Amino acid sequence: VQLVESGGGLVQPGGSLRLSCVASTFSLYSNNIGWFRQAPGKEREGVSYISSSAGRTYYADSVKGRFTISRDNVKNTVHLQMNSLKPEDTAVYYCAKTSRMIGSSWSSASWYDYWGQGTQVTVSL
Repeated sequence: VQLVESGGGLVQPGGSLRLSCVASTFSLYSNNIGWFRQAPGKEREGVSYISSSAGRTYYADSVKGRFTISRDNVKNTVHLQMNSLKPEDTAVYYCAKTSRMIGSSWSSASWYDYWGQGTQVTVSL
């Protein structure tokens, strides 16, 4: 099982980035995918989540209205579109998968069994 994130980088406040999470050995459509982030000295926090099949989505309050999670079933990729970025969004972003239907518990990292290596997002002037 392998998850690979990409799309991170340096962006100015107010800018946008689109992160991608690609799975190489399993179908993202059949699994629940979460995006997490971890800033230096802070705990890993849930950012967003998309459920398998129906594609129900959840967002952390801190990113609602700015971030959008989506899934491309043809490319077996989950995207995280991040707009209106703020310096406090700076972190390493990870995607993770779980086959369990966790619903509203999506932001607890302990539910996920496979993680990508992360991609750095830096929001700064």
